[in-house]
Amino acid sequence: MEIICNQHRRRIQDYTDQIIKGIILVIYYWYVVLTARTDTSSMTIEWALSFLLNYPEVLEKARAKLDAQVGIDRLVDEHDLSNLHNIISETLRLYPAAPMLVLHELSDDCKIGGYNIPRGTILLVNAWAVHKDPNVWDAPTSFKPERFEGFWLQPSKLIPFVMGRRSYPGSGLAQRVVGLALGSLIQSFDWKRIGEEEIDLAKRTEVSMPKAKPLEKTCFRN
Repeated sequence: MEIICNQHRRRIQDYTDQIIKGIILVIYYWYVVLTARTDTSSMTIEWALSFLLNYPEVLEKARAKLDAQVGIDRLVDEHDLSNLHNIISETLRLYPAAPMLVLHELSDDCKIGGYNIPRGTILLVNAWAVHKDPNVWDAPTSFKPERFEGFWLQPSKLIPFVMGRRSYPGSGLAQRVVGLALGSLIQSFDWKRIGEEEIDLAKRTEVSMPKAKPLEKTCFRN
C-alpha cells in the first residue's frame, strides 16, 4: 500500500483513485481465495480446541458421545458428525474464519434497514457483529454449544459462509473437514491444558481471524 500511495503522489495520471481501488480489490480477493483454501479450516479447528480446553465438561460430553457411537475399533466418519455439530456451529459463531464476508456490489437500488442504497454500491457483511447481536443471541459472548440443540436457525443469523446463491461453494466440504478432524482428535487423544490458566482467546483481526497466540496444549494417546 505504501508503494501504491507513493506512485499515486508521483504519477497521478497513472494511479488514479479508480485504479488504486481496483488494485486493492484484486489484492483483497486473492488474499481471501488463498486463505479460504486452507487457513479457515485449520483456524476453526484451533478455536474449537481452545474452547473445549477451557470448557472441559463440553469436551468430556463430546468424547463420551463419540465413545458410545464410534468406540475405538474404527475412525470417525461423516455419519458421526452430528455429535459435533453444536460445537462447530458455536465456534463459527464466536470466531468466524472471515469476520467480514466477501464483497458484494448491488445490481439494483434497494433499501436495507431503512437506508436507501444505490445501485453499484460495494457492501461488506459484518458476520462478527451479526453473531454477537444480543437481540438475536442469548449471552452472545458466551460459549454455549447447547444453544444449537434441536434449534431451527434462520439462515440470516449464523452466516460464517455468507448466504444465498452466492454463498461459499465449499462450505459443505469445509464443515466435513473440520468435523472429521476435530472428531478424530477428540476420539484419539486425551487433551489437557499445559497449566491451570485458561487458554487465551485473544484474536488477531485480519481478513481472517486467527488466534493472537498459537494454541499450546498437551495430549495423550487414548
